[in-house]
Amino acid sequence: MSLYMPLFRSCTTLKLLTQLHAHILVAGLHYDNLPSTKLIESYAQMGTLNSARLVFDTFRYPDSFMWGVLIKCYVWDNFFHEAISLYHEMIRKQAYISSFVFPSVLRACSGIGDLGISGEVHGRIIKCGFDEDTVIQTSLVSMYGERRCPNDARKVFDKMPERDVVSWSSIISSYVNNGQAREGLEMFRLMVLECVRLDPVSLLSVAEACAEVGHLRLARSLHAQIVKREIEYDGSLANSLIALYSKCGDLCTAERIFVYLSNPSTSSWTALISCYNRSGFFQEAVEAFHDMLNAEVEPNSVTMMAIVGSCAGMYWLREGKSVHCHVIRKEIDPDYDLLGPALIELYAECGKLNYCGKVLDIYGHRNIVSWNVLISIYAHKGLSMEALVLFVRMQTQALIPDSFSLASSLSACADVGLLELGCQIHGHIMKRGHSDEFVKNSLIDMYSKCGYMGLAHMVFDEIRQKSVITWNSMICGFSQNGYSVEAISIFDQMFLSCLEMNEVTFLSVLQACSNLGYLEKGKWVHHKLITSGVRYNLYIDTALTDMYAKCGDLQAAQRVFDHMPERSVVSWSVMIAGYGAHGWIHVAVSLFNRMVQSGISPNQVTFMNILSACSHAGVVKEGKSFFNSMRDFGVEPNTEHYACMVDLLSRAGDLNEAYKIIKAMPFPADASIWAALLNGCRIHQRMDMIKTFERDFSDIRSGDTGFYTLLSNIYAEERKWNEFGKVRSVMRGMGLRKVPGYSIIEVEKRAYRFGAGDTSPLPKMETPSFLPCG
Repeated sequence: MSLYMPLFRSCTTLKLLTQLHAHILVAGLHYDNLPSTKLIESYAQMGTLNSARLVFDTFRYPDSFMWGVLIKCYVWDNFFHEAISLYHEMIRKQAYISSFVFPSVLRACSGIGDLGISGEVHGRIIKCGFDEDTVIQTSLVSMYGERRCPNDARKVFDKMPERDVVSWSSIISSYVNNGQAREGLEMFRLMVLECVRLDPVSLLSVAEACAEVGHLRLARSLHAQIVKREIEYDGSLANSLIALYSKCGDLCTAERIFVYLSNPSTSSWTALISCYNRSGFFQEAVEAFHDMLNAEVEPNSVTMMAIVGSCAGMYWLREGKSVHCHVIRKEIDPDYDLLGPALIELYAECGKLNYCGKVLDIYGHRNIVSWNVLISIYAHKGLSMEALVLFVRMQTQALIPDSFSLASSLSACADVGLLELGCQIHGHIMKRGHSDEFVKNSLIDMYSKCGYMGLAHMVFDEIRQKSVITWNSMICGFSQNGYSVEAISIFDQMFLSCLEMNEVTFLSVLQACSNLGYLEKGKWVHHKLITSGVRYNLYIDTALTDMYAKCGDLQAAQRVFDHMPERSVVSWSVMIAGYGAHGWIHVAVSLFNRMVQSGISPNQVTFMNILSACSHAGVVKEGKSFFNSMRDFGVEPNTEHYACMVDLLSRAGDLNEAYKIIKAMPFPADASIWAALLNGCRIHQRMDMIKTFERDFSDIRSGDTGFYTLLSNIYAEERKWNEFGKVRSVMRGMGLRKVPGYSIIEVEKRAYRFGAGDTSPLPKMETPSFLPCG
C-alpha cells in the first residue's frame, strides 16, 4: 500500500483520481482499510463528497479511523448535522472509538450550536478515557468558547495536565470572542509567566483583546514582546497590529508598521483603509485605495466593503455608485454576501432608501445580513412599520430570522407599541431556542416600552449570565414606567453582586431617586458614582442636578450645576424647573436670563419649566412675557405651553382671559387645557362659567383620568347628580378608573410605597415617643 501513497498525492484532478480508484478495484485493494480511507479523503478534497460517501457505504467493515475521516470530510464542507448523524450511527455500530474522531465531532457541535449534544459528546469523551488527551481537550475549549460558554471552557482548560501553545491560544480566543477581553489578557499574562513559546497565531487573539480594551500602553507592550522574541510579523499579525494601533488612537504607528512591510498584500492595504475609516479619515482611506490600485494590488470583497464605507462616511453618492460599478465590472463578490449590506448602508446614508430596496431585491434573496441591515436602518430612522413589513417579507423568502433581525424587529415593535406582534416574535424565539443575550435584552426593552413590566422581569429572570446591559435594561424599564422602588431594588441587587456599573446604570437609578424624591438614596448613589470611577459627563451631571432639585436639596443641585464644565439647554432647564417647583421664581427667572446671555437658546422644555414656575408662583405678568417671547426664539407653543398659560391665568382668577386664549388656539384644546380652566373655576367658585363653555368640552374623549375625576367632583359639589353619573358612565365605558393616590416613606434607609387600604407589611419598628400610643 505504501507504493500507492505517492500516486494519491499526484492525483491533482478528479479524472486522475477516478483512474487510480479503478486500478485499486482491479488490484483488489478496495477491501483494505487504508486505500479506501485515502480514497474517501481524496474525493472529499476534490469536492465530490457523494463519491466519498459511496466508497464508505460499499466498504463492509469500516474501522473507527475510517468513520473519523468521513466525519472530518463532512465537517470540512460545513455539513455539521450530517456529521453528527454519522457520529451517532458510528456509536451504534462501532465497539471501539478512536481519539481521532472527537475533534471533528466537537467542531460539528460548535457548528450546530446544540449544547445538549455537546454535553453528550463531552460525556462520551470522559467515558472513553480521552479526558486527558491534549488535542481533544483543546477542541473542547474551542467548542465551549464558540458556544458562548467561556466559563465551561476555562474549567476544561484548568483540568488539562499539559498545555501547549494551541491550548493557550484557544482559551484566550474563547474569552476574547465572548467580549471578555480583560480575562483574555490575563490568560496571556499567565501564558508568558509559564514561558510558553509564543507564535503569530496565539498573538492574533491577544492583539484583538488589546484592541477591545483600547489601551495604548498594552498595545505597545504587546508590540515589544513581538520584537523582543523576534516573531515574524509580515502578514496577518502585522495587519492585526495596524488595526490595534488604530483602535487605540495611534494612527501614526499604524501607518509606520504598514510602511515597513516589504510587500503589502491585499489584506495589508485593506487593514490600512479600515484603519483610516475607523479614525474618521475617509478622504485618506480613498487615497490609500487609489495607491493600492496604482501598486497593481487587486482589491478583494473586504477591501471594497471598506471603501464603500468610506464613501458612506462622506455621503459621496456619485463616488459610491462608481465603486458599485467597479464591483460589478470586476465581478468582486458576485453573490454580494459582503457588499450587499455595505451598499445598502451607503445608499441609506446618502438618503436613497429606494436604492436600498433595489439592492435587496436583486442581491438579498440568499443573504440574511442584507435584510438585517435594512430592517435595522428602517427601525433607527423611525420607519418602524416598514421595518416590520420587511421582517415578515423576509420569512416569506424562506430566510430564518437570526439574532439581529429579531432584535431590530422587537425594537420596531416597542417603538409603535405592537405588543401582539412582539409576543409572537417572543414565541418564535422560544421555539427556535435563541439564548442570545442581545435578543433577551431586546425583549426586556420591548415589554418595558409597552408597559408590561411583569413580562419584562420574567425574561430578566430567565437570563443566567446577566451583563451590565441586561441590568440597565431592567432598571431603566422600571424607572420609566413609574416603578421607581423596583428600579432601586434591582440596582441594589446589582451592587450587592459586585457587578461593574456604567454611566447608564447610574443615570437610570438617579432618575428613579428623582421620581421618588428619595434624597438619602440619591446621595448614596452619588457617593457610589464617585467611588466606582465612572467618568462624569454632561448627562450624569444633569441627572444629579435634577435628582437634588426634585428632592428639595437646591443647594446641592446648585453646587453640581456650578461645577459642570459645560452646560446644555437640558442642564439649564433642569435647574430652572427645580427652583420653579420650590417657589423660587426670581431665581428661576434669573437663571433663564443667564442662559440666554450665555448664548444658549431655550427650547420647548425650558419654556414649559419657566411657565410652570410662573404658574406656581402666580406671577401673571412674567408668565405672559415669557409666553409671548417664545416665537422670538423659534419655539412654537404646543399644547403643554397653552395648558400652563391657562393654568396661570385660571389660578390668578382671570378666567375670561384664560377662555379667550383657549378659543384663540391654532388647534383644538385637549383635556389637560380644559382641566386647567375647570380647576380655576372651582378655586374661585365660578361654577356659573362652566355652563358657558360646557358645550366646548362635552365631546372630548381622553385617556386622562384626572380630567374626568375633576369634572365629576365639580358636579358632585354642585349636587348635579345626573351630570355626575354621565361622567362616571363615560369613564366606565372607556375602561378608566380613578388613579389611587399613594405615599412613600423612608424607613431604615429603604423606601416603602403604600396607599389607602394597603395591607402590605412594613418592617417592625419602635413607635417614636412623640406619637400617641394605643
